[in-house]
Amino acid sequence: MTAFSLSLLLFLGNLGATEIILIFLVVLLLFGGQKIPELMRGLGRGIREFNNAKNSVEDEIRQGIRDAEKKNIEK
Repeated sequence: MTAFSLSLLLFLGNLGATEIILIFLVVLLLFGGQKIPELMRGLGRGIREFNNAKNSVEDEIRQGIRDAEKKNIEK
């Protein structure tokens, strides 16, 4: 499964093939064939930035938990 299809599942939920094709056709009509790759690159960058921010927050939370555990052990 490609990253694009995973992102579709993430954002669109449980849509059938017909709905996905219809959405693709609407996007094609609205933006034209030349703009779609640019839109997908932007979508990919957005997803990557979101994941980086999510991982950063998770790391900060884990570090805070470790620091709190060290303080409890020292007492």
